[in-house]
Amino acid sequence: MSLGYAQKLSYKEDVGDVGMSEFFDTQHLLQLKIKQLAKMIKESKHLVAFTGAGISTSCGIPDFRGPKGVWTLQREGKGVPEASLPFHRAAPSATHMALVELERAGILKFVISQNVDSLHLRSGIPRDKLSELHGNSFREVCPTCRTEYLRDFEVETIGLKETSRRCCDPKCGAKLKDSVLDWDDELPPKEMKAAENHCRNADLVLCLGTSLQITPACNLPLRSIRNGGKMVIVNLQKTPKDKKASLVIHGLVDKVMVEVLQLLKMPIAPYVRVDLFQLILNQTGCVSESKYIKWSLKVISVHGEKAPLPFIESVEVTFPERPELKTAVLNQQPFLLKRETLKSRPIHMVLWVNFSEGCGCRFISIDCPIDFLLSPDDISEDKNTVIQRLRDMANEDQYCGQSSIIDRKHVQDSGKTVSTYAVATNIVHYNGLSNNVNGGRDKVNVDDGIDTSTNSVPSKAVQSELTNKVKGNREKVNLDDGIDLFTNCAPSKKVRSVLTTRVNGGWGKVNLDGIDMSSNSTPSKKARVH
Repeated sequence: MSLGYAQKLSYKEDVGDVGMSEFFDTQHLLQLKIKQLAKMIKESKHLVAFTGAGISTSCGIPDFRGPKGVWTLQREGKGVPEASLPFHRAAPSATHMALVELERAGILKFVISQNVDSLHLRSGIPRDKLSELHGNSFREVCPTCRTEYLRDFEVETIGLKETSRRCCDPKCGAKLKDSVLDWDDELPPKEMKAAENHCRNADLVLCLGTSLQITPACNLPLRSIRNGGKMVIVNLQKTPKDKKASLVIHGLVDKVMVEVLQLLKMPIAPYVRVDLFQLILNQTGCVSESKYIKWSLKVISVHGEKAPLPFIESVEVTFPERPELKTAVLNQQPFLLKRETLKSRPIHMVLWVNFSEGCGCRFISIDCPIDFLLSPDDISEDKNTVIQRLRDMANEDQYCGQSSIIDRKHVQDSGKTVSTYAVATNIVHYNGLSNNVNGGRDKVNVDDGIDTSTNSVPSKAVQSELTNKVKGNREKVNLDDGIDLFTNCAPSKKVRSVLTTRVNGGWGKVNLDGIDMSSNSTPSKKARVH
């Protein structure tokens, strides 16, 4: 549940029971119930999951009705609770990923969710096996051709209102609408029909982290019971449907699902998040002096130049072989650099893309050579193949920060080159409940050097002085004032002199004798360099 979503909802006096007490089964009883649930799932022929806000609380997203829920605190006059991380950076919980494993094994046939946090889609549940009854804060829909657009930023409106973007289909071009319901909006017929059909055919409906109070959604699991199926409820609060359930488990939903999958001998794979962005290089000739060329470099969202890019904090552009060009620091969107240089002299740039709060890696570097007299070669790889390769690499390495180019297209007669990059920005492991789930630290010792953390953001107060060497340039970087300088994962108290990092998908050595991040000056837009 998004806090922004809660604040955007229309006012409603009666939101049902809030501040509900939590109940916990004894350890012995809990283990018996977990074994019973594992047996029921194993024997199921048509399993359907019905999920609520309770499966996302371990992701740092508050629920509605719990002791610290959104509506509970609002009724007490305390306002909206604080989230532990930006909403757009929330990673799936162990429960989300357990459902993915059940779906991939062919056991789970369908997921019905009341959540708008998009975590089922991020976790890997296929869209055609998911009904999001209340919408998705990250999805826009074209009302004309019904094309869906899944974003990496939270859409600014709710209530099925028009947004600021249009359909990308040149034959359509209609204004897009958000997909999140307000109180008075009817449930989407397509989502509701699929949910009803699967509940009707289900021999087992597993209700996870929901108080089963919001109608008509809460009545969907009962359709299974009417046709001879069973309902299981895993929730810390009591629900109005408890008496109709074959099994009620009062326990932490993550703990229950992790142990169920352990009994089924189904390990939960790590979650690796891969984000995309684009680089646009635009070259234009200079009328007054033809030996010079004006060019610009822009870092933008893959969703369009005007779309927000929430996971990038800043971009530093360095020129290792041309110290006179100076480093440019781009601190706000749009991340745009403009220069004018000699057309006949190639330039080698290194971009340091610094990521925002909630990302498990703090930066990546991208080599960007430019020859103004030659057109760059086009590159075209399958996006899904590249993303899967990055996920495999992150799983193998046990940390994130791997990056790769997906495609590069030169627009003929325009001087514009558009490159799309993918980067693994988070990895979360689910090895029981002692794992790193959204913000916890899971230490990995690399040759007694780097104390990496899989999904945590390291402290900015790194006390040391490093030097950096990139393509022959050496400059000292003093970290005593709290300058962020991070590897693909977080350096801790001990930092090795040489780190190995992936640059554009390949292995390259980065010697911490010199990452050129010391310059805070931004050159004049009209500066000319011979």
